[in-house]
Amino acid sequence: MLLAIDVGNTQTHIGAFRGEELAEDWRFQTRAGATADELATIIRGLFELKGMGLSEIESVVTSSVVPPLGPEYESMAAKYLDVSCLVVGPGVKTGMAIEVDNPAEVGADRLVNAIAAYEQVGDVCVGVDFGTGINFDVVSADGAYLGGAIAPGVEISLSALAQRAARLPKIELAEPSGVIGTSSKAAIQSGVLYGFAGLVDGIAARFNRELGGEATFIATGGFAPVIVPFTETISRIDPHLTLEGLRIIEGRNRD
Repeated sequence: MLLAIDVGNTQTHIGAFRGEELAEDWRFQTRAGATADELATIIRGLFELKGMGLSEIESVVTSSVVPPLGPEYESMAAKYLDVSCLVVGPGVKTGMAIEVDNPAEVGADRLVNAIAAYEQVGDVCVGVDFGTGINFDVVSADGAYLGGAIAPGVEISLSALAQRAARLPKIELAEPSGVIGTSSKAAIQSGVLYGFAGLVDGIAARFNRELGGEATFIATGGFAPVIVPFTETISRIDPHLTLEGLRIIEGRNRD
């Protein structure tokens, strides 16, 4: 069994693969100060809830945007699983050319999403990850990573609005009765849902003009199901895109 670990700024998403099949997946809050011992406790508990054991894990792969946690997952894998942990980064075989000014700047999660998206499409495509930020990652027809765009995420935008505007309430996102909100709650819902949908569609249109054709857009991340239904550009959501990319990369590095 392969354990794939996607460490994001807000949440960590882990998946257990049997071959190419994702058997189970879980999410928990990312804590930058977590130790290898704590991480092992969390993962063991999640496995036990599904009647699984850590002894089933034969290999581990992780991508992390939180620098202190990469070494902790390596330590956890060695100490509790007796396996090595492949950390996506410089020196790891990805099978994808990176055509940007400084390849070292490309976040591991962005590259992983790009690889998974291209694996599905085999042509010009864009992975759109609705996480702490909204990452757009563009892949050419011949499978090269071209770069992309990064915008503020939904959750941090809502939090900033609530903190800076004392009279505006914190809300749960739901479709308003119309674009013209007739209450503060409805106005915020309209602004966030249609605003972020417009942001996505606007950037997508500019990508297509620059690429000279129509790209396939694949969305992932916690807020994808919330925003994507209001877009005109994205028709596909893959909640496991990053985990699939990790599985692909681990396979390309397996001796």
